[in-house]
Amino acid sequence: MNFNNIIIDYINVLNSEQIKMLERSDVSENFVDSLDSIKEFTDYSLENNLKGHTFIIKYKSDLVGVLLIVEGIHWETDPKQLYNIPFYRIMDFIINKNYRGYGIGSYVLEEVISRVYNEFGERPVVLGVHKDNIEAEKFYLKHKFIKTEYMDGDDYYFIRSI
Repeated sequence: MNFNNIIIDYINVLNSEQIKMLERSDVSENFVDSLDSIKEFTDYSLENNLKGHTFIIKYKSDLVGVLLIVEGIHWETDPKQLYNIPFYRIMDFIINKNYRGYGIGSYVLEEVISRVYNEFGERPVVLGVHKDNIEAEKFYLKHKFIKTEYMDGDDYYFIRSI
């Protein structure tokens, strides 16, 4: 896989409707929010000037994914170590099943975190992984996230420190 052919771009007015065309039939909404919800989270973060972005991911001209990483707003269920510190929250990350297994997800995750750090500063990154999503758990552990005992519903919190 030639990573030079991967395009990671911000969601904007011109391309925001494209995310609704993302193939995600094998990704349960228990694991990752609906595409409509991703658009709503994106709109909310833009309207409230939160640090971070929603990224649209393409391989050549094919839409292959979306990743939303934004300044964390504290929730009651957040791990205690996140209280009173700024952090980023990955709300959603989907790679089309036809493009998994080639390293695209790993490349995109590291590239996006790097871009957000360069633009807004380094902070811990937190996300939730559904208790039954073993593949996602392995993926995030491989990328220096630590699984906590804290849960939000059926999702375990994972934290990547700086």
